[in-house]
Parts: sequence; C-alpha cells; structure tokens
Amino acid sequence: MKEKLRFREYWQIWLLLACFCVMGLAVLLRWRAAVRDLPDGVGRPLAAQEQAEVIARNSPLAAYAYLSPNADFPREQPIRKITIHHMAGDIALERLGEVFGEQDRQASANYAVDGQGRVALYVEEANRAWTSSSPDNDHQAVTIEVANDETGGDWHVSDAAYEALIELCVDICRRNGMEELTWTGDETGSLTIHKMFNENTQCPGPYLEGRMPDIAAEVTRRLLEDF
Repeated sequence: MKEKLRFREYWQIWLLLACFCVMGLAVLLRWRAAVRDLPDGVGRPLAAQEQAEVIARNSPLAAYAYLSPNADFPREQPIRKITIHHMAGDIALERLGEVFGEQDRQASANYAVDGQGRVALYVEEANRAWTSSSPDNDHQAVTIEVANDETGGDWHVSDAAYEALIELCVDICRRNGMEELTWTGDETGSLTIHKMFNENTQCPGPYLEGRMPDIAAEVTRRLLEDF
C-alpha cells in the first residue's frame, strides 16, 4: 500500500513538472514567433545608416529613430487624422524609445516632440502605433507625444515644442495628401486627442486641448500656402 501511495505521489509530481515544461515551451514558442514576425530593425538600436533610411521613409523633421515592437504592421486604414498626446513630463527622446521598446508596456506613438523641439520617430507612419486606447482611431491617425514643461496644472508645453508640433503636423499632412486639419471637438475631426477615446485620462491636458482650434487653423493656413 505504501509503495502504491509513493508511486502515485511521484507520478503526480512528474505530471506537474511536465505541465510546467509544456507551458514554458508554449510561451517560448509564442515569443519566438512574435520576434520572428517583427520587421527588420524593430525593437533594437539602429545604426546611423539605418536611422537615415527609416527617417527618409517618414518625416525628415525626425532627428532620432527607435522602432517600437508595440505596433501593428502595417496599419489597416489610410492616414486621415493626427492625434495629439502629452508625455506627462519631459522625457529624453532616447529614454522614451527604451520605454516604447518594452513589449510588456503595450504602448507606443508614431512620433514624440521634446521640450527643445526635437522630434523622434518610434513607429513608422505605414504602421499603427498603440497610443489612443482606440485601434480604429490609431489605424487612421499619426500619433504624437508632446513634452510638458509643467507637471500637473495646465500641463503646459514650451514654445519650442509647440512650434515643432505645428511643423510636424504640416509635414505629415503634406506627405499624406491631407489638404486641411479640422478640429470639431470630437472624433469626427481630422485632429483628435487622447481623452476622446479614454474617459480615464485628461491627456493632452488643458493647455494643449485649449490650443487645438489654433493648431488646426495654423496647420491649415500653412498647407494652403502650397496652392
């Protein structure tokens, strides 16, 4: 009887170990499949020549590129919107690339603008960034994170960041055939903000939200100069 009980205990232990091994193998295979499916250059530092080639396919205003794995490759709809977010701080563009490179964060943006007005690229425009809590919006939108020079309050942004944001929006519209940028205050406009798609956030903060009509008008004015 004791031998049978002992055999049963050992059998249960080995069965449990076998289950853990199978589960671990399944996780490893899914991870390897995900890595294998990522486009070349995604999720790793890019050499200078690689950065130049990536930037050439996107906005020439970008001074830095680190391609996040947190994206859909490619996006499922044509670009017809721009969505503005704030960083909730002023994070160095290189550090933000590291953050967006962490797959367990499940977050990214197409571009970011820092407090000095430098622009970085994290998800190529041909791909959908995971930014706005709305896949439908993000499949249509180029998303932009803007640094703050004030933490809390109005979440103010610097003049340099604001001007760089305008220039980036104009460039995005020009290259994607958007003849104007429209602010309607809801998701029907071609200029949208994060809080439209997530009731638990105030992003991009009162300052930028209050400037949305001005941003749309100024971007459209500059676009009309092309005609």
